[in-house]
Amino acid sequence: MGTGDVTAQRELADLSKRPQQVAAMFDDVAERYDRTNDVLSAGQDRLWRRAVLRAVDARPGERVLDLAAGTGRSSEPFADRGVLTVPCDFSAGMVRAGKRRRPDLGFVVGDATRLPFADGAFDAATISFGLRNVVDADAALREMARVVRPGGRLVVCEFSTLPNPLLRRAYELYLHHGLPRVARLVSSHAGAYGYLVDSIDAWPDQPALARRIAAAGWEQVSWKNLSLGVVAMHRAVRGAS
Repeated sequence: MGTGDVTAQRELADLSKRPQQVAAMFDDVAERYDRTNDVLSAGQDRLWRRAVLRAVDARPGERVLDLAAGTGRSSEPFADRGVLTVPCDFSAGMVRAGKRRRPDLGFVVGDATRLPFADGAFDAATISFGLRNVVDADAALREMARVVRPGGRLVVCEFSTLPNPLLRRAYELYLHHGLPRVARLVSSHAGAYGYLVDSIDAWPDQPALARRIAAAGWEQVSWKNLSLGVVAMHRAVRGAS
């Protein structure tokens, strides 16, 4: 890939989050997305998925919406436990890659701000590393509240802010200098990871995201830091109203 290609992809990092451009960016990286994430996170992404599985605590027969599911890696642990899991993603390329790998999963292409599901259709909803990419994250949180039944659960796993200033500085150095270099070696579109860095920089910290979740109609909002705060997992319950 030439320098011009990287520059063109980097222009997507202005955080305007124009939906079709973001979807196209993820379409381009779909085939090597999972392997790239494994490398860039040093395998931590597997630990984060296990933490989400435990937090959702879905039982066989329950219905779980896995939003921004990508190729379905985050959905597999639920489905393999007998949970009725619906992987949903805005990127048709991601969904195609997921269907090839796991044709037994009922993938849906859908917009997080206008979900194609009935009110109260799910017992729980989860979104991992996708809320940052939605054009209107607050609308997505409200939509998840709409499609989850009263008393149902929400789990949001997202990059966040390290509480320790020294560790935060070290992480920022990796994010801005180490990650782009590694991405150039392992990703089919390394420039897309410039968008990743900028979106993490602009994302709210743990208390700010908790307030936004509560404002969207969720109750009992809490969070837990993973990997020292590189990632935070927020949990909430759908109110009765």
